[in-house]
Amino acid sequence: MVGRNTVPALSPTATVIPTEEHRERAAAHHQKVQRYTEDFLARRHAGKKHPVEDFLFTYYSFKPGQLARWHPGAGQILEGAGTGEQASWKFYATVPDGTDSGGATVDVAAFCTERASIIDFAQRLLSQTAARPAQLGCFGLHEWAMVYRSAQHGQRHDQVSLRLGAEGTDEVVESLNIRCTHFDAFRFYTPSAKPLNTLQPSRETQIQMEQPGCLHANMDLYKWAYKLIPAVSSDLLLDCFDLAWRIRELDMRASPYDLQDWGYEPVRIEEPAGRAEYTRRQKAFSEEAQALRSRILSVVENLEGQSL
Repeated sequence: MVGRNTVPALSPTATVIPTEEHRERAAAHHQKVQRYTEDFLARRHAGKKHPVEDFLFTYYSFKPGQLARWHPGAGQILEGAGTGEQASWKFYATVPDGTDSGGATVDVAAFCTERASIIDFAQRLLSQTAARPAQLGCFGLHEWAMVYRSAQHGQRHDQVSLRLGAEGTDEVVESLNIRCTHFDAFRFYTPSAKPLNTLQPSRETQIQMEQPGCLHANMDLYKWAYKLIPAVSSDLLLDCFDLAWRIRELDMRASPYDLQDWGYEPVRIEEPAGRAEYTRRQKAFSEEAQALRSRILSVVENLEGQSL
């Protein structure tokens, strides 16, 4: 049974988080998450959309309420939570912790059994991506390729206009080298744009093609972190979310869309200065993402040793 199951002995490496501390950390996490979610939830209630900020809540499957729930991560014991709400959460178990009610902790054995395929795929994808050099200078052309010849295929974001118009956008796509390595961006290209990409990524070649300079691969660290919840801590999850949030802004500022009415100045990748700015920021994000990728891999690699 998931939840309220009891693990008879503590892991030798387990850390007990005192009751007051884990309550404070959960409350602080909830407050941090509210900064990102409250506007989205208000817009959703009002039936409104935001072309930049809604993305992490609509493209990815993790809900705002799930993001707001604080998890300490595998190998941590919430003191006195054995009869509380946490013990009923999926992949949690109760353990002796010196209190009458016992503590709540992630049942790593159950998690590893049920999520074995996800753990395996994440380990292979993230480790192989981390080992490759970052390819910079794609200039965010994937967003342009998604609207290339959009008069024929329809525009993705119909609530915003194209900065250069349809013809100007098409000219940029045709004048620069498109070399996207990320399948989940490539699959949204218009049919006319796909042959222009120097690579033809597929789901089958994802592990072989992803590289740490790709903005979308680095945004997806958020996805892999939430797929590994609750073994991954919410602190790490929110660090990945925050990176994805900032990457999304650059992704759209460098896009063909006119977002100035929304408060976003464009990164004009159709000009040399804009391409230089994009590459500089892409490099910084890549370095930040590599550190997060390493942290996720550390959790994955420690799961077997922490199994109770």
